[in-house]
Amino acid sequence: MRILFLGDIVGRPGRHAVTERLPGLRERWRLDCVVINGENAAGGFGITESICDEILQAGADAVTLGNHSFDQREALVFIARQPRLIRPANYPPGTPGRGATVIETARGARVLVVNVMGRIYLDPLDDPFTAADRELDACPLGAAADAVIVDMHAEATSEKQAMAHFLDGRASLVVGTHTHAPTGDHRILPHGTAYLSDAGMCGDYDSILGMQKDEPIRRFLQKTPGSRLEAATGEGTLCGVAVETDDATGLAKRVWAVRLGPHLEETWPREWD
Repeated sequence: MRILFLGDIVGRPGRHAVTERLPGLRERWRLDCVVINGENAAGGFGITESICDEILQAGADAVTLGNHSFDQREALVFIARQPRLIRPANYPPGTPGRGATVIETARGARVLVVNVMGRIYLDPLDDPFTAADRELDACPLGAAADAVIVDMHAEATSEKQAMAHFLDGRASLVVGTHTHAPTGDHRILPHGTAYLSDAGMCGDYDSILGMQKDEPIRRFLQKTPGSRLEAATGEGTLCGVAVETDDATGLAKRVWAVRLGPHLEETWPREWD
């Protein structure tokens, strides 16, 4: 199975990069499953129903979220009727939406997608390790699922690495999101799980984490009230990770970083071309 995971979409540049590039990549690379983190898709803060639909229509099979899940209040309502949009599974009981979904590929394979959020330097939600364990127990790799993708939305690299090793051998891919800066540590762990500490963002990298630069710089220089952060408006770059799994086990055989666009060195799975 060929899987593509793309990091946090930030504003219009990220959305445009996805809608312009993903349909062609899906066909060119013969992708079985595409998952995208969309928690910053609406101007950098949350997601709307129309934007979620746009991402899905561009070729995503599922959209994950994070600490900005409900920045757009309409998400509290439409998340309940969109099974392919998932928020972190360790939100407290009663939170609208779901923390995992199973998608069926065109070839009939079943892919479990799980979203959890770390607790270091973020809102102290329920335990993400217990939540991930629960979701994977309910739909185990090799039995109920042919592949398992876990989006670990977290600030601390240590917490992301801990989750990956905790799930090694039970997931096809554990990938970090949230920091908007792609890391270079993509690898396959000892028991067969592909891992990347952070997928980076789909957005304008001539920015500060996808935002126009002036206001973030001002906030570091002056601890006073200022303007609202605004998403940058330049050309967007696609960032993420590509994984090829073994059909017999669902575990990773190969993994590549994906970076397509300006400002960063481009890389992609050339073996798929």
